[in-house]
Amino acid sequence: MNGAPTRCGFVALLGAPNAGKSTLINQLVGAKISIVTHKVQTTRTRIRGIAIEGTTQLVLVDTPGIFEPKRRLDRAMIHAAWSGAGDADAVVVVADAALGRIDEDTQRILDGLKRQNRKAVLALNKIDGLKRERLLPLAGQYAHAFEFERVFMISALNGNGCDDLRGWMAERMPEGPWLYPEDELSDLPMRLMAAEVTREKVFLLLHDELPYSATVETDMWTERDDGSVRIDQTLYVERDGQKKIALGKSGRKIKEIGRQSREELEEMLERRVHLFLFVKVRENWQEDRQRLAEWGLKWDV
Repeated sequence: MNGAPTRCGFVALLGAPNAGKSTLINQLVGAKISIVTHKVQTTRTRIRGIAIEGTTQLVLVDTPGIFEPKRRLDRAMIHAAWSGAGDADAVVVVADAALGRIDEDTQRILDGLKRQNRKAVLALNKIDGLKRERLLPLAGQYAHAFEFERVFMISALNGNGCDDLRGWMAERMPEGPWLYPEDELSDLPMRLMAAEVTREKVFLLLHDELPYSATVETDMWTERDDGSVRIDQTLYVERDGQKKIALGKSGRKIKEIGRQSREELEEMLERRVHLFLFVKVRENWQEDRQRLAEWGLKWDV
């Protein structure tokens, strides 16, 4: 590694739902790690992506979007988000510049950071197409609201400004050995990763018909002799009516979800995937202690 000392540390990304945290992690890592969709609140666990910058390994913690909690699942997600910030060597607040203002959720994050006396940098995201005369007053609003160490103007989608942000992160990391082998992109177990991929397709294809009453679990992962893998998954919904929506007419909707998920998994795993997807009703799964534990979320918060 050219004689330079190795560095390694944790970077927490905090932001309102849909600020673009997951897209940013995928941009920094260079692969699709976290679930990316146009619907808010889709990251449920602290998925760690791993990015390399020179001799520095960055372990990126993609925290759930912080919002006003209503259910146990919401409270568990927010607890996970703040835990991620507390454990990190650096904190990046990701904000949606296209809003043109500081929204309530982002203000709540800034207030929380002040209470914890945490330093942070600001990544003003989604700057594509925004004129400079709109960006500068917005940056001024944020500077007035919180004493950021630095402000980065970025587009997580096309990568503008992301190299500068990654370089800054790398400089902030403490010296020490790398925590993960060079070829590992995420420490999320493959079964959970496969479930996240399918869950993304559910969100994208069912839009508002099936908001957050659906989750996907990988029941079985079977390695086959020919090098392919069989993945059995269940899509859980809370009511019979939602099951009909998920199946679609003559099962067309669930087949399309399965097809898109299988194609992405094959690309990710670089081998053939046999995906078997079932739909079942499980009432109140969002209040289920075991489900939250499997995602690394605390039940009693």
